[in-house]
Amino acid sequence: MQPGSRSKVKSSVQRTLRNKLIETYPGLEPHIDEIIPKKAHLEAMKLPDRATLYTIDTNTLFFQPFDGPPIPHLRLLHAFPDALPKVRIDRGAIRFVLSGAALMAPGLTSAGGWLPEEEKALEKGQVVAICAEGKEEICLVGQLKMSTEEMKEKGKGVAIDEGHYLGDGLWKLNLD
Repeated sequence: MQPGSRSKVKSSVQRTLRNKLIETYPGLEPHIDEIIPKKAHLEAMKLPDRATLYTIDTNTLFFQPFDGPPIPHLRLLHAFPDALPKVRIDRGAIRFVLSGAALMAPGLTSAGGWLPEEEKALEKGQVVAICAEGKEEICLVGQLKMSTEEMKEKGKGVAIDEGHYLGDGLWKLNLD
């Protein structure tokens, strides 16, 4: 992935972004001053597919698709693993997810997968962190294409068709 032009983010836009992050991801609120310090110089970098990556120095924080919410970078989620709701894929789905394939519902509903209970169900469009069976680190972050209840009910279909995964272009992007 080739980064595009960089530009400094105005302080007013930075405040709006901080508030949007807290509103979208309440789990980040206790850490927001550490993630985006008030006096930090936040930069926006253009990415392919009309997306924007937000960075401070060489630390990648969030990327924002053109028509979507800001999504935490995996490095940020590794530092703050409880910031997003989590689901777990089974061992069989790991190699597909790490090669960029869509995450299918059977990878979450099978014996090694895990979805939250009914009272904590996740909705379509919600951004989630995906862990892998037997591993500790988050391996994928993306928006759900169907609710967790729908996944349990149908047991098939695309759960997440695109996201940021370990080893992708966003992960390998060199900001130095």
